Amino acid sequence: MGLTHLNQQASQLATFTRAQADRLRISSTLTDGATLLDFGVRVDGGLDAGLLLARLCLADAAAVTLAPADNSVVEVPQVIVHTDHPVEACLMSQYAGWKIATDDYFAMGSGPMRSLARKEPLFDHLPDPDDHNATVGILESARLPTESAIAMIRSAIGRDRHLILAVAPTASLAGNLQVVARSVETALHKLHELHFPMGALISGHGTAPLPPVARNDLEGIGRTNDSILYGATVNLWVRCEDDLIDRIGPLVPSSASTSHGQSFLSLFKAANHDFYALDPALFSPAVVIFHNLTSGRSFRFGHKLPELLRESFGM
Repeated sequence: MGLTHLNQQASQLATFTRAQADRLRISSTLTDGATLLDFGVRVDGGLDAGLLLARLCLADAAAVTLAPADNSVVEVPQVIVHTDHPVEACLMSQYAGWKIATDDYFAMGSGPMRSLARKEPLFDHLPDPDDHNATVGILESARLPTESAIAMIRSAIGRDRHLILAVAPTASLAGNLQVVARSVETALHKLHELHFPMGALISGHGTAPLPPVARNDLEGIGRTNDSILYGATVNLWVRCEDDLIDRIGPLVPSSASTSHGQSFLSLFKAANHDFYALDPALFSPAVVIFHNLTSGRSFRFGHKLPELLRESFGM
């Protein structure tokens, strides 16, 4: 794990993104000392905007592309992400582990700003990033952040840094895509919870079907999660003993959860819209494949549920 200039990379990409605002159908404004990039709250955004938003989430330490549909699963494009820096890109940046909550605002926060705030126990096991004079965060929300939300973030990351916040609802073209680009991240987070050594992770590649944009964020949360839980395939290249993969591998895919096989929306409603009341074992890709660079062997775990996906996507 040697890539530490995450906020620098992301801020450079944000500069490029702002210069392309008209083409991307996004907007850029300066408020309360922060640059706000609207990817879908008051603007249309689009697929290109979604690809850039996903790269910002990943601190530009991963590539994100679209590919033709896997017709054996569902006839929609596939979101592909690959990285040679999986821990830094996915756990230190992309994971939406920071709850931005004030009296007048709520969003799930991701992006490399998390590596500066270090609000999550996850960072007890991860390195500090190099300091940088700008930081980038992504907010999954149907509203632009309020003054209190920006102040909360600033108090955690340091008030002397320029803050760049990219915002998109789940039920938007860009927001929909950036959530589905989290296939590798969900596998890594599950592995971290299972105490798999993060230093053994070398590279990652994930694919997941891009659902139709939902009519509201609640349905969007359902569709995007179903995409990963029941339609994503993640390949991981690792260096470790085969016995470790044999032991942990069956616990990694979403099929390890007793909730597997139910739509995410139905589970979310039953849990009163509380992510933390759901079985944490569910949050992982449908299929996880390990390629062990030490032994040359490959291991496959999990399975997809195409019928559930078609029902979830309304197809």
